[in-house]
Amino acid sequence: MAAERVAVVTGGSRGIGRAVAAKLGSQGYAVVVGYTAQQARAEEAVAEVVAAGGQAVAVQADVADERAVAAMFETAEAEFGGVDVVVNAAGRMYLAPVAELDLDLVDAMHRTNIRGTLVVSREAARRVRPGGAIVNFSTTQVVLQFPTYGAYAASKGAVEAMTLSLARDLRGRDVTANTVAPGATATDMFLDGKSDELVERLSKQAPLERLGQPEDVAEVVAFLASPAGHWVNGQVVRANGGLG
Repeated sequence: MAAERVAVVTGGSRGIGRAVAAKLGSQGYAVVVGYTAQQARAEEAVAEVVAAGGQAVAVQADVADERAVAAMFETAEAEFGGVDVVVNAAGRMYLAPVAELDLDLVDAMHRTNIRGTLVVSREAARRVRPGGAIVNFSTTQVVLQFPTYGAYAASKGAVEAMTLSLARDLRGRDVTANTVAPGATATDMFLDGKSDELVERLSKQAPLERLGQPEDVAEVVAFLASPAGHWVNGQVVRANGGLG
């Protein structure tokens, strides 16, 4: 069934991606919820989109696999009539001091965070309709550069480095490209392995003195995806409560 506005959201089964999918659903979007492995959580995200007022379908796709990504976009076109917004929230985080890096884990992270961003952006650049938007994800750690974050920040720095170039590649298409760089956000990926004491300390670093919530970031993404945010283009938006 054709929909007025259609979004593809990778990493849509959890964390920020799931909040983005639900937010767009509340605005009447049809949403393709991309996920890698957790089908049950993806189906829960679909139910949230539908409950919020949108349409949704879950599609399994490794963002670094160009064939799987193309098939995900083809599903969006077949089910809903096209693609207007692409939000690439899929990502990996591996933390270790540089001297102790497991290079296999670094390669896996960079495959998702760098190659995956390029694969999704390539497909989006080919298919997003006029008036649409592409939103990729970085991290405020690109500028904060805490210990152990070097490899992760490097992978997201690559995403920031391509943002304006992608926007300029889309000249004449009436499609924007931006990157959202959250700070500390209460997701499973951020909280995993951190003590309550560390989480409490990190939550006080922003002037607003709390962790971000996935819904905080989803609001920013929804603005960039909307006609109201269409004049913002080629930018890195640091949605971090004032961390830096």
